[in-house]
Amino acid sequence: MVVETGNRPNISSGAKPVAAAGVGTGAGADTLTVENLSFAYGDAPVLDSVSFTVRPGGVTTLLGANACGKTTLLRLMTKGLRPDAGRVLLGGRDIAGIRPRDFARRAAIVHQKNTAPDDLPVKKLVAYGRIPHRSMLRARTEWDDERIAWAMAATGIADLGEKPMGVLSGGQRQRAFIAMALAQDTKLLFLDEPTTFLDVRYQIETLRLIQELNGKHGITVVMVLHDINQALAYSDEVIGLRDGKILTQGPPGEVIDSGTVQALYRIRLEVKTDGRRLWVLPI
Repeated sequence: MVVETGNRPNISSGAKPVAAAGVGTGAGADTLTVENLSFAYGDAPVLDSVSFTVRPGGVTTLLGANACGKTTLLRLMTKGLRPDAGRVLLGGRDIAGIRPRDFARRAAIVHQKNTAPDDLPVKKLVAYGRIPHRSMLRARTEWDDERIAWAMAATGIADLGEKPMGVLSGGQRQRAFIAMALAQDTKLLFLDEPTTFLDVRYQIETLRLIQELNGKHGITVVMVLHDINQALAYSDEVIGLRDGKILTQGPPGEVIDSGTVQALYRIRLEVKTDGRRLWVLPI
């Protein structure tokens, strides 16, 4: 997303603002429901009457083969696209009727590809997350500064505030963009393939951060992951898509087995368990 405010530099990021830790935090206020959602790019159908409810306070991951509709579904849930049919409800209200600025105070998205000027200080990037809560004429408040500091501390980048974005590692950059979303005081966070382009260390660190944000701060997370083993390890629920329809939904230990994986990815894979966790191996 590119947001322009005054003379600030262009930043392309998924961080579509969201609501404060104390604003609209009741279970009903943050419940996200998809009802009979259908969408096509021209004559190419992508989603066909998809319906589900995201579990508030949990981590839900969208799974499936390439081109099954995962990212399109994420964009529909965050006002990035308009459905051809059906609707998305946030707290019982159709998001189509929620103004972008108001929606931005309740839900944030960090996209797969994020860009920012190399010379932009990290703290200034994170501060842009406060834009939905401020008018054009209002100066930044003490509360804004507190939320910025909290977001940087929560993502482990408090000591990087004066560093320019161009010197950060891939994992640090991802944390900075997540911090910008958190500075919006979000209780609902969408992540599109947050581990893409990262090496295995930073992949695990990012997933552990997401798990901590959910467990410690009660943030509901909806994300897209390609790595099925990461999804099984870090999700409370998975939603498996195939050909634009939901093939399975539920806790990984209850809905993922070799048959389900073969149906989702059209390849035979073996699902193992040690009683605590699941993992998938090629046969």
